[in-house]
Amino acid sequence: MGRYRQALAGLVLAAAASVSALAQPVEVRVTERARDVAPGELVVVGVAADEPLSAVEGRIFDRRVGFYRGPDGDWHGLVGVDLDVEPGLHDLQLRVTAVAGGRTTEVLHRLGVGDKAYPTRQLRVAPRYVEPPPEVAERIARESTEQQAIFASSSPDRLWRGAWGRPVPGAATSAFGSRSVFNGQPRNPHSGADFRAGEGTPIEAPNHGRVVLTGDTYFSGGSVILDHGWGLYSYFAHLSEILVEEGALVELGQVVGKAGSTGRVTGPHLHWTVRLNGARVDPLSLLELLP
Repeated sequence: MGRYRQALAGLVLAAAASVSALAQPVEVRVTERARDVAPGELVVVGVAADEPLSAVEGRIFDRRVGFYRGPDGDWHGLVGVDLDVEPGLHDLQLRVTAVAGGRTTEVLHRLGVGDKAYPTRQLRVAPRYVEPPPEVAERIARESTEQQAIFASSSPDRLWRGAWGRPVPGAATSAFGSRSVFNGQPRNPHSGADFRAGEGTPIEAPNHGRVVLTGDTYFSGGSVILDHGWGLYSYFAHLSEILVEEGALVELGQVVGKAGSTGRVTGPHLHWTVRLNGARVDPLSLLELLP
């Protein structure tokens, strides 16, 4: 009987040791990759662990960050730093789940956002180019509300994958984030990038996505918005022709429209805006970090 109790005690100790081992936190390594961790930039966050993970979840700037497993086995998430984010340390809260036992570990990573100065230009123009006529105020407000509602949402499926492509072959001709002051009145920063594109130049989808808006808007003229999933959007403006319909799925390189000079512009070009979980992000950062 004594030997039985001794053996039973040994089994209990072994089981307790096993439970204790399973309760150990997962060892996690967090990395950052960016052109510059600053307002208006994209940051690719990498998460690696000393054992296989089944899931990684993140949250920063009060928005969810989706993570996917890359070909290297590590997990990657895209963080957009909006133009209005203050320099300093910002908390990226991570929750990782291990395959073994489904153990979860909470990890706090501090994202250090630096300062970045964008150029400002002073312009004197005729008043009619500064203030839209009163009769279009309701239209402008309605279109702005519709677009902001789209950018504030985040579809659950990640549609984009792989490398990102250029929508047009022409070079970028205006600086993202630059601010204009018309007749002493400051305007919102330029929240996209303009690309050289002659009238009728085909505009290709930079990655897979779903068409969530098409039509004519007061400021942007012919417009197409693509939802790439997980809060990532492409917004193409000033199109002379739209070749896709709302609800359609598009593939990388598929032509969605043609460049033009519709809306409030002085000549043909392509304006490409990128929003990531509501953050205004330079489209060129996508092309450089996810080539």
